[in-house]
Amino acid sequence: MSEPRLILYDDKLARNWLPFTLTRPAGELLFGAFALRKRAEHVFGIHCSGHVTDQALAGFTGPHSPPVIELGSVDSTTPRFFLSSRAVPAFNATLPSSATALRIGDEVVGFYCPAGTANPTESQLLEGSADQAHELPGKTLRQVWELMSRNSEQLGEDVHQLHRPQERWLPLPAGVIAIGQPRLVLNDGALIEPGVVLDFRDGPIVLGPHAEVRAYTRLTGPALIGPRSIVFGGRFSGVSIGPYCKVHGEVEETVILGYSNKAHDGFLGHAYLGAWVNLGALTTNSDLKNNYGAVRLWTPAGEVDTGQMKIGCFIGDHVQTAIGTMINTGTVIGSGSNIFGGMPPKFVPPFSWGVELGDHEFEKFISTARTAMQRRDVTLTDSQREMLQRAWQRGRALAAGRSL
Repeated sequence: MSEPRLILYDDKLARNWLPFTLTRPAGELLFGAFALRKRAEHVFGIHCSGHVTDQALAGFTGPHSPPVIELGSVDSTTPRFFLSSRAVPAFNATLPSSATALRIGDEVVGFYCPAGTANPTESQLLEGSADQAHELPGKTLRQVWELMSRNSEQLGEDVHQLHRPQERWLPLPAGVIAIGQPRLVLNDGALIEPGVVLDFRDGPIVLGPHAEVRAYTRLTGPALIGPRSIVFGGRFSGVSIGPYCKVHGEVEETVILGYSNKAHDGFLGHAYLGAWVNLGALTTNSDLKNNYGAVRLWTPAGEVDTGQMKIGCFIGDHVQTAIGTMINTGTVIGSGSNIFGGMPPKFVPPFSWGVELGDHEFEKFISTARTAMQRRDVTLTDSQREMLQRAWQRGRALAAGRSL
């Protein structure tokens, strides 16, 4: 029997994970030690061949990311495995051998379709509907803030599964101070300078290939520093940092997708940052209300009570902030925005210009984005440009109070 194709799909909940899903499929968001798509590939041992999501994202590309495809283009003559991008399958999850829907708990999270059987309908993918379903071990994510609030726990579980406690943990490099029993994973080319303090009491620490932790850093696990990312000093705890980032200062319980910079002093707490974000020096967010109450957060369905005491900010792809920017508790900053001139409101529509929320002209935005990407030897393709232009148009609709 031939290997099934793995296809990730964004249902209604995942498509509303703004500000991030305006410019990327939900499956390309980092959670724990993996992007959601990479987790599925690792668990099931199958390369993902595409994302089924809003066709406005056609043209999205990322390092090793599959394309956005149309459901109607999926060949039914081969076996297919459709998996929700909100699914977090356990490492021991396996596929059934016959046609069936798949569920985790009481949520439908996928469909297995042997060769010759029909694809699920668009309605089934969007609504997660099925009469009967095969149980998969794992969990699901429902709200966008869970990508942050549940990240540390997931990261600890991931490292435990990938690097079993009975395996021999690496010795610490010379001049590095450990607090607690060392649980360190260093991939090829990773570097930790003398003078770094690693606190393992709450979880392990993983450095990806060629990642660097420079002197005068205190890094508390669980923590993931992605490939070729550099930590320049400061205090870090409970972080998942993607590839090619530069970070400094105080960062707590935060996820940064990749290719983003926070290279100066300032606090970032209980936050989630997209890719290609640049935070100006001393940019700082609040993650706790003065009355210690639950934080309310903007969503496409309106402002909601998260039930969480600590919620910082959620910043979409290609956002820039000016030096000294102060960000309020529970702030959502839409992709492509350039923030300057004071404290932004708690919801900044995509592609906003300044805290007065003017329009960030598309040609000026795309010129800046192209330059930022070239500095990391990444080329902005024509298809990406077209996708970002559609995102700009949709962002203007949000700014006008219209739904996407």
